[in-house]
Amino acid sequence: MTDLIARKDTDLATKDPLEPFTRISVDEAKEMIESGDVQVIDSREGWEHADGHVPGSLNIPHMATLPRHKDLATDKPILFICKSGQRSAVAAEFAATMGLTDLYNVEGGHLAWEAAGYEMETSG
Repeated sequence: MTDLIARKDTDLATKDPLEPFTRISVDEAKEMIESGDVQVIDSREGWEHADGHVPGSLNIPHMATLPRHKDLATDKPILFICKSGQRSAVAAEFAATMGLTDLYNVEGGHLAWEAAGYEMETSG
């Protein structure tokens, strides 16, 4: 899955050699989630997660990525998503410092996910 190829103009799938993660669109994230065997990390605060999130995502606020590193998958790709793509990029950077390499940042975050009409789940 690390060799994603963009199929549409809206797909991003870009790998900057200076970043330890690949930037993907919400459409690509949705495809990866539907294909299975990925972990989705919601890097927002708990109250934001409770208000609505990608179904099945695990809430680990970006600043808790290092303390909660044992909750991160080591055997499958990890998709990080936040509100707009900034905190999730930081979380992916943190994960990379722990030696994880199959990392993706969902550009546009939950704002783009919801705008695309994809399902949101609530908790709390």
